[in-house]
Amino acid sequence: MVTRENKMGFVVAGLLLGILMAAMDNTIVATAMGTIVGDLGGLEQFVWVTSAYLVASMAGMPIFGKLSDMYGRKRFFIFGLIVFLIGSVLCGIAQTMTQLAVFRAIQGIGGGALMPIAFTIIFDLFPPEQRGKMTGLFGAVFGTSSIFGPLLGAWITEGFSWHWIFYVNVPIGIIALFLIIFYYKESVEHSKQKIDYFGSMTLVGAVICLMFGLELGGNQYAWGSAQILTLFAGFAVLLIAFLLIERKVAEPVINFSMFKNRLFFTSNMIGVLYGAAFIVATIYIPIFVQGVLGGSATNSGLILLPMTIGSVVAASIGGMITGKMSYRNVMIISGILFIGGSYLLSTVTPDLSNLMLSVFMVLTGLGVGMSFSVLPAAAVHGMDFRQRGQATSTNSFLRTLGMTLGISIFGIIQRNAFTTKLEETFSGMGQAPGGTADPRTILSPEKRVEIPAPILEKITDALSASIATTFLWTVLAAVLAFVFILAMSKSRLSDLKQTN
Repeated sequence: MVTRENKMGFVVAGLLLGILMAAMDNTIVATAMGTIVGDLGGLEQFVWVTSAYLVASMAGMPIFGKLSDMYGRKRFFIFGLIVFLIGSVLCGIAQTMTQLAVFRAIQGIGGGALMPIAFTIIFDLFPPEQRGKMTGLFGAVFGTSSIFGPLLGAWITEGFSWHWIFYVNVPIGIIALFLIIFYYKESVEHSKQKIDYFGSMTLVGAVICLMFGLELGGNQYAWGSAQILTLFAGFAVLLIAFLLIERKVAEPVINFSMFKNRLFFTSNMIGVLYGAAFIVATIYIPIFVQGVLGGSATNSGLILLPMTIGSVVAASIGGMITGKMSYRNVMIISGILFIGGSYLLSTVTPDLSNLMLSVFMVLTGLGVGMSFSVLPAAAVHGMDFRQRGQATSTNSFLRTLGMTLGISIFGIIQRNAFTTKLEETFSGMGQAPGGTADPRTILSPEKRVEIPAPILEKITDALSASIATTFLWTVLAAVLAFVFILAMSKSRLSDLKQTN
């Protein structure tokens, strides 16, 4: 006979596997990106493989969070698992960069339900005195996935094919699906309410217009072109429409009254800025290792280990000490480490040793890791049952928004810095870089050896300088996040024990 404690354990296991699957998928893709670009081409489109996932998941998070408050968590978590698995299989059969980006968007729809609802279920199931421990556990699993993801991605990419990196989600997802279906029983009754369809559509439309405008501007089209101006105008119109709709509807997708809560507001702003800065390290460190240092996919996967181990350790510690310290004090420690790590990453050069790069990444990982467990807990602090789904999904939405904007904005910075450096270098040499300046070439070990050594050195120097410049800009995001950390209230998890 399965006891209640065993059922709770199975449910937690199912939730953890769901988070493991979604989080590990992102790190696997980041590790294999150099190989994928070398195979499919389209370096100018590679950010869409990540941003398509983030845009889709971001758009779905507040919607699924609201629906879970209205109709229950279980059905939408199961929906997220199924859609994510379908998207994973489709990604595995992609033959072009465009196809891969589209299929990653399907994955993102599923991921938009998984992450926020998993955290919400934990807050529903466990009393306040156990939530710090549980959020620490979830944060640790999130970080652990970042360890196994790069290693597994590198091993599969080099031993088989990058197409197979998506299939590893299938067995994990099936087990999670089984555990949630059979062992998670919701006892709370959910009242049916009106769904804010217009708010949802304008939100999704605004996000899509903004992302296409940022990505295509200065690349396929000039910033002042009719296409880009139309996209930005569409973003502005849809955003204004969304804000007006949310003020009038009875059940808004995002309840802006929650932002009157000081802790909720600051936690979300920190999440936006942390997401924007951290995603740069996740994407560009593997590119740096393969493109500048000449490493393989395995090298780029292994080089991420220090940062991810740091994030795992910090997530666990953050969850544990949240019960003893205020959210603000924990995040002050996080912010100092994050600023330091981000600055050190901005000093990378082609001569940098792997040891020093590892030290830089450990500091960055320690800084961001605490936020994995602290910010979700702070966002739902004091919220009643009917608001938790919205609170956690809004927190996840805004953090993902930060990651999405970070990919686009910092991607523009890196691309422009790289192009400018190449032009300066080769114009000074009295020659054009030609096809050898295509980073797709230096990311492919087979094609890299065909480039003359003097030319290769100039290209890698330019790539290294552009990545260092990009990291330097992330320091600004980390500093702004620290300002919001200082503005947090001094609330702590133990305050809930006195009121519940």
